[in-house]
Amino acid sequence: MAPISKECDYLVIGGGSGGLASARRASGQWGAKTIAVESKRLGGTCVNVGCVPKKVTWNAAAIAETLHEAKAYGFSIKETAPFDWTTFKHKRDAYVKRLNGIYAKNLDNDHVEWLHGRAHLLSKNEAEVILDDGSKETIRAKKILLATGGHPNIPKKIPGADLGITSDGFFDLEKRPEKVALVGAGYIAVEMAGMFHHLGSETHLFIRHDKFLRTFDPMIQDKIINEYERQGIIIHRNSSQSKVEKHPSKDGWLKLHYSDSSTKEGTIDLDCLLWAIGRNPEVEDLGLDKAGVKQNEKGMIIADDYQNTNIDNIYSLGDVCGKIELTPVAIAAGRLLANRLFGGPGHKNAKLDYTNIPSVVFAHPEVGSIGLTEPAAREKYGDEVKVYNTSFTAMYYAMMDPEEKGPSSYKLVCVGPEEKVVGLHILGAGCSEMLQGFGVAIKMGATKKDFDSCVAIHPTSAEELVTLK
Repeated sequence: MAPISKECDYLVIGGGSGGLASARRASGQWGAKTIAVESKRLGGTCVNVGCVPKKVTWNAAAIAETLHEAKAYGFSIKETAPFDWTTFKHKRDAYVKRLNGIYAKNLDNDHVEWLHGRAHLLSKNEAEVILDDGSKETIRAKKILLATGGHPNIPKKIPGADLGITSDGFFDLEKRPEKVALVGAGYIAVEMAGMFHHLGSETHLFIRHDKFLRTFDPMIQDKIINEYERQGIIIHRNSSQSKVEKHPSKDGWLKLHYSDSSTKEGTIDLDCLLWAIGRNPEVEDLGLDKAGVKQNEKGMIIADDYQNTNIDNIYSLGDVCGKIELTPVAIAAGRLLANRLFGGPGHKNAKLDYTNIPSVVFAHPEVGSIGLTEPAAREKYGDEVKVYNTSFTAMYYAMMDPEEKGPSSYKLVCVGPEEKVVGLHILGAGCSEMLQGFGVAIKMGATKKDFDSCVAIHPTSAEELVTLK
């Protein structure tokens, strides 16, 4: 057995949002001796190749939309040069790098020791960390948190698939692709398709079925796919891909072989292919077997609502568990876990409530959702369900021609004689900011009557939710 070089109360493996939130709470608030280990950049997926640079890019795409729409309001805007993707990319990188520094400073402020290296378990109380210079540290910890996150997949059975990129590679692109294909039907594919399109790339979205965002309410699915097609994104329904190869005559381009609902055997030339077909947990060299930590059939670490694994002193949260893969979920779970482990008797039952968690898709337009979809509510509650819908044109589009107007659609899913709101689904401009407030109301158990009792703010799109008939 390797000699012990460090000991601590709490070892956190994974320097993403959830792991760092838990480490800082344990050390900064409760005084636990804490060590965090990260092999890449502090902040994990969200800060480096996820939420943060994605939202910055979405902002750029939204500005491009606004510039296009400005002429309807009487503005005459002459574009003197195309969107400068390269300059934008480098500024975005610099912003992320500053955030990495802030994360490091926050760890120091909360007295968390952190190591840059790759960690793997040796036993239920020990881990070995291989540092950047190849040296090794062996850490003995009273409690260990596994918060290693996940990574995007590339299909293994399609020849040439590795010629494409994933969402990680999206943020490495130095120039705007002329013609891009995205494969996938989840929120990552939908968000990135919207960004590529509005920043000027010819955009093809390949989906396995006839709709995307298939875990969302059917109203969302129908409206968003129609809107993407209206905007000019090319949707390939019921598609599959058989081969990817380098283009024989165009340097840097690819040829994708595919079939879809209208083409039995087709090819398309591209200078960017992006796979957005799901993510796997980052567990390959974590040493779970040495500690006896159980995984599910997808390789994700099994943890209960208190973030306990099957090993008494080992815990897990975030994307590596695959429960709800959202940054704020991991942060909240991490802080509550630290409270329970180190905060004394007053926090002995602390855990995250995984129900009614709001989520947003930064599509064009935005999508927001909390609670049960209509089909899920009807399956659970049957005839007790009552649904309120509205579709309208936001006032923003008042000055535009009919073919330029974007949709807004809202749905409330209610249950029982008191019409408790168990689901809210919204699509349209401003939905991401709108949902947070309504999420509080639904978390508190609001009813349709509560919504109706709130005086509308006029003129807004949000007022439609408190005036539904």
